[in-house]
Amino acid sequence: MRALESHRTHIAATVLAMAAVCAQAQAQTYGLGLLASERDLAGWNIDVTPDGAGLPPGSGSVTLGKQVYENQCAACHGLKGEGKPADALVGGHGSLKGAGANGKPPLKTIGSFWPYATTVFDFINRAMPYNAPQSLKADEVYAVTAYLLHLNGIVPADAVLDARTLPQVRMPNRDGFVADARPDTANVPCRRSCGAPAR
Repeated sequence: MRALESHRTHIAATVLAMAAVCAQAQAQTYGLGLLASERDLAGWNIDVTPDGAGLPPGSGSVTLGKQVYENQCAACHGLKGEGKPADALVGGHGSLKGAGANGKPPLKTIGSFWPYATTVFDFINRAMPYNAPQSLKADEVYAVTAYLLHLNGIVPADAVLDARTLPQVRMPNRDGFVADARPDTANVPCRRSCGAPAR
């Protein structure tokens, strides 16, 4: 009997000791990471919305855009945006209508597919050039955007874009997208007496 009590005492002591160790381990911090500051978060908050919210200060001309494009973009997108090896950025006008019926897929370029000019800026600013994303200054991004819009016949050769003028650019496919009003599920919602959950 005494051996049983002694055994129980050892088990209880072991459980208490392990609980104390676990509690201490949970309270311990490991010094991994830092709390993100407002400045840190601002560095990630670079998205630009279709209405132009989020566009940074700066401006860029078609002329400067041609120079930046030739140095940073032409190797992948072609000298005039024709593509190869990367996607074409110019052309495709009218290719969305009747696509597939004529046996050819649509050519989705900035001028034929994109609904907002601000999205062009946003994509270039966040993701280009491919080998060094986010390396262009805001003025260079505005300029490349202006140049690409010019190559697509959307802005004139003397265009200068900035946070005020870029959202005003009307893209050819602005009205080519419609909201899909269909429900995103075919299931009928169950409100009561639904039966056993699916497994």
